[in-house]
Amino acid sequence: MATIHYELGADGIATLTFDEPGSPVNTMTLAWQNDLAEAAERLEHDKAQVKGVLLASAKSTFFAGAELKGVLQLTADDAKTGFTRIEALKRSFRRIETLGRPVVALLNGAALGGGWELALVAHARFAIDDRKIQFGTPEVSLGLMPGATGITKTVRLLGLAAANPLLMEGKLFGPREGLELGLVDGLAADAAGLRAQALAWIAANPNAVQPWDRKDYKMPGGTPSNPKIAQGLVVAPALLAQKTRGLYPAAQAILEAMVEGAMVDYDTATRIESRKLAKLMVGQTTKNMVTAFFFNMNAIRAGKSRPAGVPKWKPAKVGVLGAGMMGAGIAHATASRGMAVVLKDVSLDKARAGFEVVRGITAPRVAKGRMNEVQQAELLNRITPTADAADLKGCDLIIEAVFEQRELKAAVTKEAEPMLAADGVFASNTSTLPISGLAQASMAKQKFIGIHFFSPVHKMKLVEIIRGHDTDDETVARAFDFVVALGKTPIVVNDSRGFFTSRVFGTFVMEGATMLAEGIAAPLVEHAALAAGMPVGPLAVLDETSLALSVHVLDQTRADMAAAGQRFEPGRGELLVEQMVKEFKRPGRAGGGGFYDYPKGEPKRLWPELKARFEKPGVAADINELKQRLLYRQSIETARCLAEGVLTSTIDANIGSILGIGFPAWAGGAMQFIESEGRERFFANAHALAAKHGERFAIAPAVRACIEALPR
Repeated sequence: MATIHYELGADGIATLTFDEPGSPVNTMTLAWQNDLAEAAERLEHDKAQVKGVLLASAKSTFFAGAELKGVLQLTADDAKTGFTRIEALKRSFRRIETLGRPVVALLNGAALGGGWELALVAHARFAIDDRKIQFGTPEVSLGLMPGATGITKTVRLLGLAAANPLLMEGKLFGPREGLELGLVDGLAADAAGLRAQALAWIAANPNAVQPWDRKDYKMPGGTPSNPKIAQGLVVAPALLAQKTRGLYPAAQAILEAMVEGAMVDYDTATRIESRKLAKLMVGQTTKNMVTAFFFNMNAIRAGKSRPAGVPKWKPAKVGVLGAGMMGAGIAHATASRGMAVVLKDVSLDKARAGFEVVRGITAPRVAKGRMNEVQQAELLNRITPTADAADLKGCDLIIEAVFEQRELKAAVTKEAEPMLAADGVFASNTSTLPISGLAQASMAKQKFIGIHFFSPVHKMKLVEIIRGHDTDDETVARAFDFVVALGKTPIVVNDSRGFFTSRVFGTFVMEGATMLAEGIAAPLVEHAALAAGMPVGPLAVLDETSLALSVHVLDQTRADMAAAGQRFEPGRGELLVEQMVKEFKRPGRAGGGGFYDYPKGEPKRLWPELKARFEKPGVAADINELKQRLLYRQSIETARCLAEGVLTSTIDANIGSILGIGFPAWAGGAMQFIESEGRERFFANAHALAAKHGERFAIAPAVRACIEALPR
C-alpha cells in the first residue's frame, strides 16, 4: 500500500501508519481510500492474531482531511459517483471499528475535517498535550459537511445540543478541551507516551465497541422525541434561516442530518449523511467557498504576495500616532503579540484615554476567563502613552492613525519620522488618501508604506498593505511580516485613491444611497443587501463609518481633482449623503443620528423623515434586481482594480472583499462571484444594468480582457 504502512507485531498489535508520499500531510485521496479498504481486509484476515489496532501518522500532523482539488471540477452528474465513494469509505471505517478488537488513534498532531472523522473510527483517542494542536470538523466554513460519519458519531457521542457548535459552527478544540468533552481519552507528552497509553487501554478493554453498538446505548440529552429537545428543534430552522438567509446550504444540510440521523439507526443515519454530502459537493456555493477559504487563504498564508528574498522581520518597538479608537486598537493588537508600543497623541490626557480604550478591549476577555489579570497587566505594561515625540526614539515601525487630512498626516510624519531606528519603516493607516502623495512628507519614500487596518481592529482580521510608487520590496515584506505577527490576514495592493477595499466598499454604500435617491424605500434597500448576503445594509454601514467622514472624503477628492486639473462629478448617492450631513445635519451614529435614529435603551430605527424626503411611491423596485445591483457593482469595481493593477491577484481580491468589505462568503469573494455567475452571463447582465442604471455598471474592453485572461 502506497499511503498506509501495515505492521502486525509479535505482541498482536496491528499498526496502520498513514504516510502519503510526497505530501507534508495525509489526505483522503482516492489512492488512500483504496489502501484503507485493503488495510481493513488485511485486519480481517489477520484477526486471529490481532489483539488491538493503532491508527498512527508518519507526518507531523495526524490527518488533514479530504483532498479538495477535485471538488472544484465536480458537476451535478458527479453526485452519484460521489455518493458511491463516500459509502465505500464508510464501509472501510465500519469494518475496522466492528472488527471485534480495540482500535486506538494516536493523535500526534492536528486532525481536522475528514481527519477527525478518521480519528472517530477508533474506540479511544490519545493526544499530544499541545495547545497548538486542533481537532474538529470545520467543513461548514467551506460549504461542506462532515459527511464521513462525523455528524452521526458526534451526535451519538455528545447529544444534539452539545454537538451543535462543533458541527453547525465548525468550532475547533484542542487536546485538553477534547478531554473535557470526552472526545479524547488521555494526553501524553510525546509519541512514546501516546503509544504506552494506547497499549494500556487496549489491554484494559479487549472487547471495546463503539457506544452506539451497545445494547444499552442511549443518546446523551435524548432523541428528537424528547420534549425538551423537540421544543428547541421547533425554532431551530427559523433561527437558521434568519442567520443564513437560505444562502448557505451546508448549514441546512448539517442540521437536517443531525436531526434526521438521531431518529434512525446508525447505518441509516450515515446514509443520510452520504446523500446530503454528495449533493453539497457538486454545488456552486461549495466551489466558491472552497476556492476562497481553502485555496486562496492558504496561498496568502504561504506568503504568495510577500516579496521573496527578504529576511523575516518583527519590530521590537512600535510607535502609534493618534490614540483614538483606531490608534488604540492598533496599540492593543501590537502589544497583545508581545511588542512594545508607544501610543502618542497631542496631549498626555488624550494618550491616556487611548490607553484606557485598550484596557476596555481586554476587560471582557478577563471577565470571560480568556485572559487573567496578570496577562492583562503584562499587555498594558507594554504600552506607553505619551505626548512627547522623543519617546518614539528607536521605534522600528511607526504607524500614523490620525484624522484623514493630508496636512495633518504630513505634520505628524515630519515630527515622528526622525525618531525611527536606523532603516525603520513609517506607515500610514489611511483608508483613502494615496500613499505616494502622503509619502511626499517623508525623508525616505522607499520606507513609507500604507498599513490599512479595519475597525474595530481587535475584531477585524484583514489588513490592507499599500505599496506606494517608491516603496521598496523590503518595506513591503516587513509590513507583511508585521501583519502576520499580529495574527491577521494581509493583502498587498498598489497605490490609488481608495486603494482596493475602501474603493469597492464605497461602491456598495453609495449604490445603496443611490437607490434611496431614486425613491426606493429605505427598508427595501437595507433588506436587499441582507438578502444578498451582506452582513449589514448600506445605509446602516454609512451611519457606523460616519456620513460626515464620507463627506470629508468627498470634499478632499474634489480638492485633489481640481488641483490636478481634472473634473469630478459626484454621483446621486454622494450628493444624497452630502445633503444628509450639510442640509439635514445628520452626520451618522457618532453624531447622534444619520439614516437611523438611536434612541437610548432601544434598538436603532430608520429615520422617519427618509420616507417623506426621499421615497417615491410610484417607483417600482424588484428585490432581485436590487440584490444584483449591490453585488455586481462591487464585483465590477473589483475587476477594474485588477485591470488597473491596483490588485495583483484574484486571491487578494477574493479574501480582501470577504474579510474587509463583507462581500458574501457564499459567493467566494468578488472575483469568484464573476466565475460563479459565468463570465458571459456576467457580461450580459452588467451590460443590461449599465443601460438601465448608468455607466458605473459598464465593463470597459480592458476590464473584460482582464477577466477573460484569468485562468478558469
